[in-house]
Amino acid sequence: MKWPHVLGWAFTAALVVGVLEGCALDKKEQPKTPQDHVQLTVFAAASMTETMNQIAETYKKEHPNVDITCNYDSSGTLKTQIQNGADCDVFISAAQKQMNQLDASQDEKANPEKLDFIDTSTRVNVLENKVVLVTPKGNPKHISSFNDMADKLKAGTIRLAMGNRDVPVGQYTQKILTFYHLDENAIASAGHITYGSNVKEVTTQVKEGSADCGIIYATDAYSAQLSPIDRATKEMCGQVVYPAAVLKTSTHLKEAKEFLQYLQGDEAMRIFTSVGFSPIQ
Repeated sequence: MKWPHVLGWAFTAALVVGVLEGCALDKKEQPKTPQDHVQLTVFAAASMTETMNQIAETYKKEHPNVDITCNYDSSGTLKTQIQNGADCDVFISAAQKQMNQLDASQDEKANPEKLDFIDTSTRVNVLENKVVLVTPKGNPKHISSFNDMADKLKAGTIRLAMGNRDVPVGQYTQKILTFYHLDENAIASAGHITYGSNVKEVTTQVKEGSADCGIIYATDAYSAQLSPIDRATKEMCGQVVYPAAVLKTSTHLKEAKEFLQYLQGDEAMRIFTSVGFSPIQ
């Protein structure tokens, strides 16, 4: 037997064992990998743009593993996007109508297409907003109230900016026009109504002076630095409630539910109320 060869093999075997043991030790001593990042997509009514941007930043500081991307538009447009397969984890509507249309627990009148997109166990009314009447700076037509607006629309002396009929703010405006027995189609045909595809467009029309007045949310008036001259009552257009729910198609159900819970907490509500939203009464 050639002892140098035996000693060489023995040395090599010992070296391999030592390396393997060292690797095992290093593996045990390695810190745990950080929690994987989660990307949450929130579809929110356009009137929530400023507040949700701020809340997303605040939430990120407390939950560094969660990134939130927000998609803002009219609730009707967001509902259609969800129906057409857009990736969404949490939906916040500016009215019950669009949420009902995605809720399988609703009857055929509320959900005629029998869509089943939201987790009904997570559905909650998060906020209340107010519908207000605003004018361009200086109020050139001296509109003093909703009553005055109605009289001047009947006389054909002003132009009103309002949301389309598939937009919640437009639907609230239609109720106000009905309250005053105003014929929307006739007034629009006469050129005294201009439309916006969401509340931000209506707000812009008023701020730029392309309309003499507009009906928007209190929160949008605040963001645009427009001073409301009147506030609609429940009798005029009902209560403006924002429902929210987690989507069944979400691939991050746990994180989506946690974020929805956060929206109902004190920190988020502080941000909401700072611009004119209020807790559900």
